[in-house]
Amino acid sequence: MTALFALATAVLWGLADFGGGLLTRRLPALTVVVVSQIAAVLVLGSVVIATGAWHEAGPQLWFAVAAGLVGPAAMLSFYKALALGPMGVVSPLGSVGVVVPVGVGLLLGERPGAGQFAGIAVAVVGIVLAGGPELRGAPVQRQAVILTLIAAFGFGAVMALISEASTTVTGLFLALLVQRVTNVAVGGAALWAQTRRGVPALPEGSGPRILWGLLPALAFVGLADVAANGTYSIAAQNGPVTVAAVLSSLYPVITALAAFAVLKERLRGVQAAGAGLALAGTVLLAAG
Repeated sequence: MTALFALATAVLWGLADFGGGLLTRRLPALTVVVVSQIAAVLVLGSVVIATGAWHEAGPQLWFAVAAGLVGPAAMLSFYKALALGPMGVVSPLGSVGVVVPVGVGLLLGERPGAGQFAGIAVAVVGIVLAGGPELRGAPVQRQAVILTLIAAFGFGAVMALISEASTTVTGLFLALLVQRVTNVAVGGAALWAQTRRGVPALPEGSGPRILWGLLPALAFVGLADVAANGTYSIAAQNGPVTVAAVLSSLYPVITALAAFAVLKERLRGVQAAGAGLALAGTVLLAAG
């Protein structure tokens, strides 16, 4: 079950990152973050009401609040990076944040077997190589790398926090709602402050029409992201956090493949080799 839900997380995050990166090329990154999270809040709010999940409120929800505070900054940094550089290069660097939940798992006493340790090492190397990261070149490329590393450790912190925010499925719905409400509050405040400084929330001359036209895509990004948080939490609760975190971090491979299929971004040799290593690491982890 851990492997299944962790791989589902990778697919959902990969598609959400691809969609978010595309949208950020047409809308300001902060607008993408806030509107997509509002869509997630509306759906999660309905689920919480329907399931009566609010009865499971407790001190553990502070982990969800913390995840909600970190999440917007990480998403904003990542979407900006995706808009600046090729998705197949930026996305794999975002996965280095896997060291945060893996480190937490090890500190809590998890001790994967030798095969799983090998799988973790192979998968992490493959994930990074899958994008053929380029650390030299134009200033835009360097800025994209810096933003991506900031986002990576933010994502890693969110993964570690959200796995501690609930112990049941209905409790998970409530935790995800609290996280997303916090996301919207923090992101909305930042967006308001940005507009007060004269930075428009929408592209000049476009008006609300562009937002309405992109609303289905924005909703997909928000819902895919929140679903990924949910499947990750289930994976982490039903098996070693170290395994769940590494398998979930295969999402850059999905983003790179989507960029190849839709945007025709060509995969370099190092990217193909990285994807192969990531797959080999997955097999080792699942077999362990």
